[in-house]
Amino acid sequence: MPRRLAGPPVGPHGEDFSFVSPLMISMVMVAVGIYARLMKHAEAAMACLAVDPAILLIVVGILMFLITFCGCIGSLRENICLLQTFSICLTVVFLLQLAAGVLGFVFSDKARGKVSEIINNAVVHYRDDLDLQNLIDYGQKEFSCCGGISYKDWSQNMYFNCTADNPSRERCSVPYSCCLHAADQAVINTMCGQGMQAMNYLEASEFIYTNGCIDKLVNWIHSNLFLLGGIALGLAIPQLVGILLSQILISQIKDQIKLQLYNQQHRADPWY
Repeated sequence: MPRRLAGPPVGPHGEDFSFVSPLMISMVMVAVGIYARLMKHAEAAMACLAVDPAILLIVVGILMFLITFCGCIGSLRENICLLQTFSICLTVVFLLQLAAGVLGFVFSDKARGKVSEIINNAVVHYRDDLDLQNLIDYGQKEFSCCGGISYKDWSQNMYFNCTADNPSRERCSVPYSCCLHAADQAVINTMCGQGMQAMNYLEASEFIYTNGCIDKLVNWIHSNLFLLGGIALGLAIPQLVGILLSQILISQIKDQIKLQLYNQQHRADPWY
């Protein structure tokens, strides 16, 4: 058995602790995602599969677990194949993040259109998925907005649709998260958005947020570019460090193998 090469921190019996936290986090993400998925009705889950946070959590958790597992076992067992897989996966993830950032900046109009499509789809399925409903309500309250472009976007939802033949009790309404609330208001009136779509912008602005969330989101991004840059850098540095350390460990393992082969050849030599 070759001696332990320079690598991630290990315990007194050779246990590798550097990947424990990512492994635990990934397993928790998968568990939470599966639990959230099982708690939903099948019809609702299939209706908004593209924007389901539970599915996203499961996929990210599984990918994170597989990548971390390759790095953990590869480092512990000094397996070149697993370490190369870990390094390549990290490189691909880093390049995809970099490409997404560059493309989002260069094609900002198309990115805005895609965000609008996602938000409109979320509006349509607002009542179909509890997680999605809570996410939209949180976003509208946090950004003080309503709908995608304006509060009238809620007419795309079958429950809030403003057509005369809509039998829903929420006809022409908007969710309570669109409403203006007093700071000292103890009890939230969940029916405060009743009939707001039937009002014009000036009238509705006295009771609800009339501006859409897309413009609010774009303005927030422009105002927090340094914060987003710092977050991106914080995500990129561990990935680059992981790629570098895995390549260093691979190089050391290869050198150790060459040294062992060299020693074996010379031990077989009677003149050695």
